Formats: sequence, C-alpha cells, structure tokens
Amino acid sequence: MIRTLSLAALIAGIALPALAQTPPPSAQAGQTPQDPYQAQFVDNEGKTIGRLTLRGGESAVVARIEIQPGILKPGWHGAHFHTVGDCSDTPKFQNSKGHVNHDQSKHGLLNAEGPDEGDLPNIFAAADGSVNAEISTFLIGLRAQDQEPGLLDADGSALVIHANEDDHMSQPIGGAGDRVACAVIK
Repeated sequence: MIRTLSLAALIAGIALPALAQTPPPSAQAGQTPQDPYQAQFVDNEGKTIGRLTLRGGESAVVARIEIQPGILKPGWHGAHFHTVGDCSDTPKFQNSKGHVNHDQSKHGLLNAEGPDEGDLPNIFAAADGSVNAEISTFLIGLRAQDQEPGLLDADGSALVIHANEDDHMSQPIGGAGDRVACAVIK
C-alpha cells in the first residue's frame, strides 16, 4: 500500500495520510492564510540575533527562523513553542514556562503518547552558526479558533531554541538542553 504524505507532514515526521488527500479547510472555503507575524530572537544576553516570521492558516502554522552567523553552535537544535510570551529573564528564558499543552500530552513528535502542541522539528545551524529554516506544525494555530488555543492568546507564547538536538522521545524536552534563543509571540 502506498501512502501519500503532505510536505509539512514529512518535515514534521508525522504520517497524516487523511490530511494529505484532502485540501486544507482554508483552501476549500476559499480563505487566505493569516497575515505574517514577525518577532525578534534574542540571545542569553538579550541582544537581537535574528527574526521569526509566522504564517498561520486554518490547518497549519509555518515558522521561518533566521539567526545571524556566529550565534549557535553548528549542528541540530531543538525548537519548541512555549506557553508564555516572555523572554525577558535572560540568560535562562524560564518566564516562557514549558511547552504549549505539555500538561496534557507527552513530549515528542515520535512519542506514541505525544506530541504536545509545542513540539517542532529540529533546526540546523550551518558551519558559521547561522540558521535559515522553515518548519511547520499542524498541532496548534496562530490564533485561537473554535475553543482551540492559539499562539497569540492572552499571554502570548514564545519560540525557544535549545543548545542541543531534540530526540523527539525523551521527557521532558528530548534532551534539547539549555534555552539559547527566544522570540516573543504576542
């Protein structure tokens, strides 16, 4: 049996054949995606180091992540949506709290008891420490809809980049390590 997967499902590592065969609801209803939302990434010293651009439609959120050279160590880094839009407590970014919906699902895109709504694919930093990546999620919307939470809720949320790669299984954050960059979504 051959399964057809959407590009976003392949990027996220999630098999969703039913979604892949049906156009997203926004395409069916003739609706256009929401206007892009932009935020600045800051490092552990509070310096601006890059830009986050979010685009939301009815069925997915697409995050474009741009980080300047010389910031991250080369290689893979975990990235997660956190529940509160607050990156002011450098150097640890603990005010952003835990992952979105982590109290109701286990962490990990590959976890049979997960994922939580904050889980995202890893991003890759080039040899010069820069990042130019675009990742997507079906797990949460940009704005709340039909009693479902959104990233732009009353207290906002944050996109946090971690020092290490996320293994998409281990609890609580897949071994991703320290929080090294943060962008407020509010």
